[in-house]
Amino acid sequence: MNTLELESNYRILVVDDNPAIHEDFRKILCSDQSSMNDLDEAEAAVFGEPSAEAPQRACFHLDSAFQGQEGLAKARQALAEGRPYATAFVDVRMPPGWDGVETITHLWKEDPELQVVICTAYSDYSWEEITRHLGHSDNLVILKKPFDNIEVLQLAHALTQKWLLIQQAKRQVEHLDALVLERTHELRAANERLTSEIVERTEAEKALRWSEERFAKAFQASPIPMAIQPCKEERFADVNDRFLQMTGFQRDEVIGRTAAELQLWSDLLTRVKLQQQLAADPSVRDLECQITTKAGEQRQAIVFVERFELTREPYLLIIIQDVTERTQLENQLRHAQKLEAVGQLTAGVAHDFNNILTVIQGHATLRLSKPNLDCEIAHSLKQVSLAAERAGTLIRQLLAYSRKQVMQPRSLNLNDLIRQMSDMLRRLIGEHIELQCELAEGLPAARADASNIDQVIMNLSVNARDAMTQGGRLTLRTAVVTIDAEHLRRNPEARPGQFVRLSASDTGCGMDAATQRRIFEPFFTTKGPGKGTGMGLATVYGVVKQHQGWVEVTSEVGRGTTFQIFLPLADGAAQATTATPQSASFAPVAGGKNTVLVVEDEELVRNLAGDALADYGYCVLRAGNGPEALRIWEQHRGAIELLLTDIVMPGAISGWELAARLIKEKAALKVIYTSGYSEELVRRDFERDGECLFLAKPYTMQQMAATVHSALNN
Repeated sequence: MNTLELESNYRILVVDDNPAIHEDFRKILCSDQSSMNDLDEAEAAVFGEPSAEAPQRACFHLDSAFQGQEGLAKARQALAEGRPYATAFVDVRMPPGWDGVETITHLWKEDPELQVVICTAYSDYSWEEITRHLGHSDNLVILKKPFDNIEVLQLAHALTQKWLLIQQAKRQVEHLDALVLERTHELRAANERLTSEIVERTEAEKALRWSEERFAKAFQASPIPMAIQPCKEERFADVNDRFLQMTGFQRDEVIGRTAAELQLWSDLLTRVKLQQQLAADPSVRDLECQITTKAGEQRQAIVFVERFELTREPYLLIIIQDVTERTQLENQLRHAQKLEAVGQLTAGVAHDFNNILTVIQGHATLRLSKPNLDCEIAHSLKQVSLAAERAGTLIRQLLAYSRKQVMQPRSLNLNDLIRQMSDMLRRLIGEHIELQCELAEGLPAARADASNIDQVIMNLSVNARDAMTQGGRLTLRTAVVTIDAEHLRRNPEARPGQFVRLSASDTGCGMDAATQRRIFEPFFTTKGPGKGTGMGLATVYGVVKQHQGWVEVTSEVGRGTTFQIFLPLADGAAQATTATPQSASFAPVAGGKNTVLVVEDEELVRNLAGDALADYGYCVLRAGNGPEALRIWEQHRGAIELLLTDIVMPGAISGWELAARLIKEKAALKVIYTSGYSEELVRRDFERDGECLFLAKPYTMQQMAATVHSALNN
């Protein structure tokens, strides 16, 4: 008999609080031979006569337990006696003791290989609840009452046979392990012999003296990695210092060994290509490949091979040009060009698109300010205004992605921002990741740009999502912290004083130290090709540094990552924050009798702004460009108190230049700049412009009127 074979095990444990159920199982599984014959005859009538070689029916041995504790005791005893049960039929409901799920949990702790059929007519557990308690197991089957006799019999046969096959497989694995151990001893002995041969060969090769001294000096002094191999075999006879520097090996680790033994070529294809080219030609030119260093780093290289004679023996001179940095720069240039193209496209669309949105949103809000407006019309107009505002937010997000966003720092409450972003963040990270927000009470305002910080939060959330492909938890926390001397010693980028801290913690895969050193490098990514630009965390770092803050990272492989963002406190109370577009305020805004010069090259925007300001009581003068504005100024310079000008206009005079000329003539002139987008806006610091304000398009008429009123009265 094969020693790997086992005798069949037909021992079955039935755990049920109902004695009648036990009797039913015995009738089904332990019928007398006459009943078996009747069943055989019935099967023959339906399916035909069985084969002469058909297996004999199993003779099952049943043990009964009326409570889960009793069933566990029987299972323990059976294991102790070396007669384990192959299968257990367990009822779900067995008052007053353990229920079926708890019973199975205990049974599997004692005997993980026990095949279990959970039996129920109705259950307090759904399948999802059962698998949550017991896990997804191949050893679990559900059987619904009332039982079908054939189904019970089939389950008993199948599961006892499955148990037997598992035991046979285990024994086979143990047998194979023994064979592997034996073979390992043989290989170790062979390896020792091989090592001895290599040592002898290495010593012999070290004793060689080159007959060509000048070649040897040039070879060793070369700034290019070079190696020499005999044509008869692929073992390295010598390598220069630059080769060792590039690969990270010591000389005695290389001499006498092959590139394959050193795993120098990153793939077998490189070695095959090299052999094929040498077979067809005595030299090889411009073979592109990847070199794997001793540390496992991949280096891009171009290989040249030339045959020559040394001490009357044919050798190969291998020259390796390391082009890793050049390849990286080329890749970075391509990424930068791609990013610049996206930025240029977005910037080109932004100005005109925001002008259109200003007209849409302006007319909607202007109409909403009229009295006695029909409710349905008012609702529709509010939806139009909200849609335009959302479109404007989308443009700002695209500009933020391309790093062309306008910085407008102000007092910002991070708690409000996170609350408003929470629904969007949950959609962003997916249902398989839980989002928790732990927001500090009484958090002081930070000096920050809301649109930039919401981009930081989104980038950190996406980074956390990609680190938790199997699900997990993302926690956003806020706090106010005081940076002390100890903190400054740990992080040279930190600054003393109080700061608002935003933390983003995930339960993902974590990062090793080498990865952490590079995460903020532009274009660095650990994702596969095409799965990331490597700019997400670089953008986070740049935005935070632009806010006079800093970023700290703690991470451990397999334990998750925490990013901590430190932002300076604002001088005043936080202003209202909008992370996702909200409906514009339609509250009444105070007007005035002042004279306002509106300069806007887009006729629809100019007419809309002028009409709206006129409705608020202002005396409005309108110009379509800089020269026209100067002519109107000459006629009304004494009356004009405020200039509302677009920045980007056709002709030689921009909004900046126009305002500068008029302020020279009238220092008390108030100026409000407005634009859909301008490259100059990215570099402009409006907080240092004194009396000048900026109104970003698209804007509502109420926002425009409020800005005009504020400029004239503050």
